[in-house]
This record gives sequence, structure tokens and C-alpha cells, in this order.
Amino acid sequence: MQDPLFEPITINNLQIKNRINMPAMHLNMCRNGEISDQIIQFYAERARGGVGLITVGYASVDEISGLPTCIAAHDDKFIPGLKQLADAMKTHGARSGIQLNHGGREMHSAILKGKQAIAPSAIFCRVTKETPRAMESTEIQEVIDAFAQAAVRVKAAGFELIEVLTGAGYMISSFLSPLTNQRNDEYGGSLENRMRFGLQVMQAIRKEVGPDYPVVARINGNDLIPGGIGRKNSEAFGVALVEKAGVDALHINAGWHEASVPQIVASVPRGAYAYLARGFKELVDVPVITAHRINEPALARELIADGMCDMVSMGRGLIADPSLPEKIRTGRKTEMIHCIACAQGCFDRIPEMKSITCLCNPRAGREKETQITRIDTPKKVMVIGGGAAGMSSAIAASERGHNVTLYEKDDRLGGQLYLAAAPPGREEFAQLVKDLECQLALSDVNVCIGQQVDEALIDAQTYDMAILATGATPISIPIPGASLPHVVQAWDVLRNKVHTGRRVVIIGGGAVGVETALYIAEKGTLSGDVVKFLLVNKVEDPETIYELATHGTREVTIIEMLDKMGQDFGRTTRWTMIQDMDRRQINTKTATKAIEISSDQIIIEHDNVRESIPADTVVLAVGAKPSDHLAKILEKSNIPYQAIGDARKIGQAFDAIHQGFDTGRAIY
Repeated sequence: MQDPLFEPITINNLQIKNRINMPAMHLNMCRNGEISDQIIQFYAERARGGVGLITVGYASVDEISGLPTCIAAHDDKFIPGLKQLADAMKTHGARSGIQLNHGGREMHSAILKGKQAIAPSAIFCRVTKETPRAMESTEIQEVIDAFAQAAVRVKAAGFELIEVLTGAGYMISSFLSPLTNQRNDEYGGSLENRMRFGLQVMQAIRKEVGPDYPVVARINGNDLIPGGIGRKNSEAFGVALVEKAGVDALHINAGWHEASVPQIVASVPRGAYAYLARGFKELVDVPVITAHRINEPALARELIADGMCDMVSMGRGLIADPSLPEKIRTGRKTEMIHCIACAQGCFDRIPEMKSITCLCNPRAGREKETQITRIDTPKKVMVIGGGAAGMSSAIAASERGHNVTLYEKDDRLGGQLYLAAAPPGREEFAQLVKDLECQLALSDVNVCIGQQVDEALIDAQTYDMAILATGATPISIPIPGASLPHVVQAWDVLRNKVHTGRRVVIIGGGAVGVETALYIAEKGTLSGDVVKFLLVNKVEDPETIYELATHGTREVTIIEMLDKMGQDFGRTTRWTMIQDMDRRQINTKTATKAIEISSDQIIIEHDNVRESIPADTVVLAVGAKPSDHLAKILEKSNIPYQAIGDARKIGQAFDAIHQGFDTGRAIY
């Protein structure tokens, strides 16, 4: 039986070799809209990896519709660059699509050189913290025409499919939502009127590109905004797009940027929003594509086989592993590098106007300059430490051709990645460990588990170079009571080496403190399976089940000296963590200092006022310091070495992976 993922599919007259789509994602790889060599190399690599369809973008339709780092399609001068990009994907075996969009109310005035963004109505935008200007009727027609002319350009450039973004809070969806469209003309009021703009955009595009050219709409199955479009109205819009505007396929995602429901972070279960695609598939007779958190072939295959959708979108999964489709097709699933939805290398970089890369794949966005060539004179290299940095450096150095031995003192590889995997919703960091272990197994690295490196071992060997990847050790705080037996380190809590009492106070509200608080607060709550059992059998009412699923058996308080919790989280993750703390009734005290710990309480100070908090367990999450004690031994032995990861400077997993890779590949 043929794998459902690799059955061909046809959209309009375009035959696609498999059911895997790489969806449009903003990459920050263009400058003033011009196609760069960087973005061409990025997508060429994914095309070589076997994906059936790549949709790039979004691409701007006029001068105020996109960022300078977006792909531009609003002027004929961009056609040559667009052609280069389309050709690069087609040359390497993928079908080439491009997404058109107008940012509308989500365009910041600073990006527009002081101009005010336009929208159906002058409603404040929580993304930009600005209020757009309501469009005149003539401007509405101008934007419709701009979409159509942009479609003409990208077709002329050789793209084989056009997708239009009708969701996410951008222009078309802001016409559709009653919250952002308060017009009293033919474009406002009833659902029929609010759909009019989007339908006219698609009709204008169809008129220009002709009946045989594939046109897709990317639509929110649910905007996840209370009082907004909702699921049923979205489905009605999708049906209208097919029946009245001749759309050839629907690509379903979830959420606006202003939604308070997580959409892409690791706490979102894999394939959580696929049910939305099923709703459309039951209503239309064109292909339906699903998206969000699909990074595993078994899930993708199941969604198609079960009739939930016709294609799957793997966006960040293909950033993490460009060869993912070919590995699946050729039975090399165990060699896959999974996206772990950390957002450290991709979405967290977008607001900083940096081009995206990937924690799991340090070559992403640097395809050309990070190609590794074999060295003629291999060196004997020792890597000390089997955490993220050590494994990454060993793999890269081995690929370079060196003879590498990796030493890990514990009985397993992974180091602090297992700490990152402990909190609820962060389990996929453990998958990264498995992926790195697989890469090590495929390499020629000699791995020594449970081997402590000391002066005797170093002196007994003849290594040309050492990489010090010994990680970090947690630190304590110099206050009375810090050495009491009920005072424990956050790392030991996350490793499940210690148990906490009912009343827990955590000192330190950075990422580790917040993650530890969530880990402890989860104790005693209902699991997902139990929640489903209780709901299906109507054992308790939904509100009671919600209470039992969010409130456990611990009372948790975090105290933090700074004025904000979780400052070292990435932007994409932080708001979801803060929201989860609120749900779990974790008490937070910022701008607060720990003064003294006693057997049953902790004294704190805020605004020069002291108070006591009852505490059965006090958890220290006050930071870590590099574990670089072997540096002096290496210097004494005259072995050149380089410290990486936390052994060099305390950072994130992203820093460790990238430093390790760059160090390993640079050894000559």
C-alpha cells in the first residue's frame, strides 16, 4: 500500500508529487523587498529535500502592505528576483507557490515611514499599539486591484501557484471580523457584506490569472478571538471562496496575532488544530490543507488517511530538517531532526528584524556559508561534555573529517536539555536529545558514557585539541538559612531528585524559576487522558474539570528581584508561560528580595517593607556559573582548547547548539 503522504495530488491543473507543503513564513531574508541569495539558497535546500510544494512569502501587494524584509511583488522591478526564486525551487523538484497579503492594520507607522496604516475601520490594534485609518471606498478598490496586479507579476515570474492570506488579523480577515469592521456601507454589517472584500480580491485575481491557474486561500479555521469571526463564520467564508470566487484549495490555520490562545509553541499538542481542516473538508470539494505543529510523519500520514485533510503543512519542521520528506520516503525516519517548537531561532528573531535560523539546525538560513568540506589532515579531538554544545561540536568536527571522542560523565547524554524538557509543554526538548544521539550514531564519533575526565585521563591521551563543553553548575545565595535541608536547587527539582512540600517558595523568576514553578504546580492536576475520560463520560461538569486540570496540590510562590518575570524567555514563549502561571494560581512577587530562610518560612523585602511567607520547601533558581574547572588542567597539559556553551558563557540551548556546530566545523 502506498504511503498516503507520497500519493500525488492535483490543485487545479498542477500536479504535486506528494502531500507535504512548506507554508509561507516570514524569514526576514529580503532587503527592501528584493530577493536575496540567502533566501534562494534556503528554499533550494528545502526543494532538494523532497517537499512537494513550497509556498514562499508573504509577498507585498503595494508599498504599505509589507515589511522591507518581506518578499515584494508590488512593482515590475521585482520580477527578475522573483523568477530566480521560483526557478530555484522548480529546478530542485518542488512546485513553487507564493503567498500574497496586505498587512493592513498590523503595519506599524515606523515601518511605513510615518504613514498611518489602513484598515476597514479605525479600531486600535494590540499588535502595533496604534489605531489605523479607516479606508475610503476608492482605497478599497485600489487594494483589490493591487492584489490582482501582484498576481499577474508572480505568475509572470514563473510561480506555479498563488496563495492569498485571508487570516491572521491582516487586511482580508479584518474586513471579515465584526470586531475590526464597523463600516456601514456594503463592506460592513452583515456577514455577507463583511465577506465581500475578500471575495472580490479572489475574484479579481482569478480574472487576471485565468481559470487554469491554481489559486489557494489560507484561511483561519477559527480566529480564536472572543466575539470575532469564529469557526462557523470562517467555514461559511471558505465555502463562499470556493463557490463564488473559484478558489482551488483551502489552507487552514488558526488564530490572529492578537489571540490569547497559543498557536505555535511547544505546549500546543501536535496537530491540535487539524479538526478545523476537517470542518472545511466536509463542506467543500477542493483539496484542504492543514497546518500547525505537524512535525512527525506518523501524525501527518494519519491526518490524511483519516480524512481530516488532503495535504499537510510542515513549516518549522522543514526549517529544522530540509531533507525530512526524502528521509520519510526512503525509510530513514530515525534520522529526522524534529522541530521542537522552541521558537528561539525562528519566530523570536522576527521582531528583532533578524533573519530566521533554527536551534535544532544551525545551518538554517546559512546554507551556503556553512557547507562542511572534509579536511586532508585530520586531528584527534576530545570533546568533554555530552550536552547540547558537546554533541553539536562532536558531530560537526566528525563531519569535517576529524577523529573525535566525546566524554560524558553521566550515564546518559543530553545534559541540561533534560531540564528544559521537564516542565509541562516542554517535553519535546527530550526529542532533540534523541535526534542528536542519532546523528552521533551515524557519525564516526567515539562516545564514552559514564566517563569522568580528569588530569590522569588527559595526560594518558594524545589529543591535538579539546572542546570544553562541561556546561554549568547552579549557584546558591549568601543569605541566612540557604543551607537548610529543605532548601533545594531548581535543577534537582526538575530532575525529580527531590520532592517538595505543599507550600513552595521559588527564589528567582527567570526562565528556570518560571519553568520550575509550572513543573511543581502541575503536581496533582488531571492528565489529558483523564480530562477526556471525565468529559466523554460526563463525570463532572466542564468547569469542575477545568479547575482540576489547572489547580494541583501545591501552593507556589515566585519571588524575583527584577520588575518582571521570565525576562530571559523568548518573546514567543514568554506570554504563554505568564498566562499558564496565572491559570495555575502561582503567586508572583517582583522587585522583591529574599532576606532570610528559616525552617518554615522565608523573609522577603519589597519597597523596604519586610514580610514572611510560609514555606515547606524553598527552591533556588538564582542562576548558574560556567563549569570550567578542567581549563587549567588542559592549559597545564598544553592541549589547545575552546570552551563552548555554558562552559564559556551562560546562555540558551540555541547558543549552545550554534557555538558547538561552528566550533566543530572550524577545526582545521
